[in-house]
Amino acid sequence: MAFVKEEKMKGCHPRLFGSKEKKVAKRTDGPCCNAGEVGPSSSKAVSSSPLRTLSGVKSIRLSHLLAQPSINKTTEPIRIFVSTWNVAGKAPTAELNLDDFVPPDDHSDIYVLGFQEVVPLNAGNVLVIEDHEPAARWLVLINQALNRPADNDTNVFQQPSPSMDSTSSRASSSLDTTFSDITKTASGSTIFHKSFLKSVSKSFMPLQRKQLKACNCPVEMIKSSYRDACFRRPKKHAGESDSSGEEEKENTRDSCCSTGNEVTSAPTARDQLKYNLIVCKQMVGIFVTVWVKKELVQHIGHLRTSCIGRGILGCLGNKGCISVSMTVHQTSFCFICSHLASGQKEGDEFRRNSDVLEILRLTLFSRICRRAGRRIPEKILEHDKVIWFGDLNYRLALSYADTKRLLTENNWDALFEKDQLKIEQDAGRVFKGWNEGKIYFAPTYKYSSNSDAYAGETATSKKKRRTPAWCDRILWRGDGTSQLSYYRGESRFSDHRPVCGTFIVEVETLNKKTKRRPSSADMRIGAEELLPTDKNKGTPRNMSCPKIPQ
Repeated sequence: MAFVKEEKMKGCHPRLFGSKEKKVAKRTDGPCCNAGEVGPSSSKAVSSSPLRTLSGVKSIRLSHLLAQPSINKTTEPIRIFVSTWNVAGKAPTAELNLDDFVPPDDHSDIYVLGFQEVVPLNAGNVLVIEDHEPAARWLVLINQALNRPADNDTNVFQQPSPSMDSTSSRASSSLDTTFSDITKTASGSTIFHKSFLKSVSKSFMPLQRKQLKACNCPVEMIKSSYRDACFRRPKKHAGESDSSGEEEKENTRDSCCSTGNEVTSAPTARDQLKYNLIVCKQMVGIFVTVWVKKELVQHIGHLRTSCIGRGILGCLGNKGCISVSMTVHQTSFCFICSHLASGQKEGDEFRRNSDVLEILRLTLFSRICRRAGRRIPEKILEHDKVIWFGDLNYRLALSYADTKRLLTENNWDALFEKDQLKIEQDAGRVFKGWNEGKIYFAPTYKYSSNSDAYAGETATSKKKRRTPAWCDRILWRGDGTSQLSYYRGESRFSDHRPVCGTFIVEVETLNKKTKRRPSSADMRIGAEELLPTDKNKGTPRNMSCPKIPQ
């Protein structure tokens, strides 16, 4: 009996599939509704045809919307200026000329400016609370250097031009008096310093500065919700960069503080700036600012910062780095301003190597967005272009007498062969795969105060004597990066000389069609074009079944 049942079951299979095939053949080969058949089977065929076509259109529309279009990318060069300066804990004065730090004839697209020891590295600044007054002073000076009129070569503190931005004019003209008067009269001066720095920085930032931290990825697919495309960073990273929530809370306090000294500017005055400040970050003595041409600001996104302390106990901020991550068009950048372990004893270079390795290991940028086919970097080495600059503190593996002899002979090649950074890099112990321009300038450390003489020439004891060295450096990695210049400034303001570098970097850009976000009308047209068309008329076929002739 079981055998007979199995035969009956087997016999059913061909008939079932055969009937389906016949129905499919009738639907595809014949018209949508057969006039000669007005039976139940024909009614099923009539009713299922529009539904099947509709479901097919829906699936086509869905796949059309979810499919990633081919992104047409091109490259274009941008000019980046990088400068680093250890200012030995000295606050700037009205007489300071920044031409050796920010040259007036450079005209780069992006300026990345880093300081070390912007405040004295004493216990109060390291263990208690940071002093933000010197950083605010530097900020005003940099704004004057970048946004001053081309025909204004006079001292920026003397009779500022009325055509200049009202913020920079008022802030710079009363720089020395305003800061001291405010700190005397304000309650809670240490907190006020921080809020004043924020108010000064906001006056130089673009009006839509919060968009700099948002995702600016191209529209590769239509997301079901904004949460699928972009989301705020986790709470554990909130301390790494200024959150929008903190900015909202401090708006009132900043406005109160800035009213007395007229630091903040109107939107119209802010629009007159050639360069906008997009990053302003301080960690004890390390201070970083990034300025971008006004026309380029709209192409900046995914802006994040991260601070790593490598000082006292291996974690405090008297040594360490501030890292800045951002995208320019479709290319990711990372800028690291660092101040590494000091010391000229044998073996101190390994402490500096350890600082570099720990910075690379510990730096983690907050996640901002996720897009199919694209991942925004969270680690330093994941970025397309990386520039590392600062007081790296690598010394010369030479005695003071031999160093002085080679300096007298201007024998830079022989002197550079004993450079600790070159020795460690050639051995593969640090900065493996990184690049540095050819050094054609004298060691940048250590100079006597307001002098062109090295400190060793005037030191009274061997303990205070420092062997000259190239402590201040700029390194980079990433394809499509070429260095145009690598030089030092000659300002006597500090015991270090500033070091500057100019780069031409190729960045990926999208064509206009890819950049434009499709409108709802475009989406409807695209879906209608996918409907089946009439071969004769070239118009979309009517999905309704034609009437059966009576």
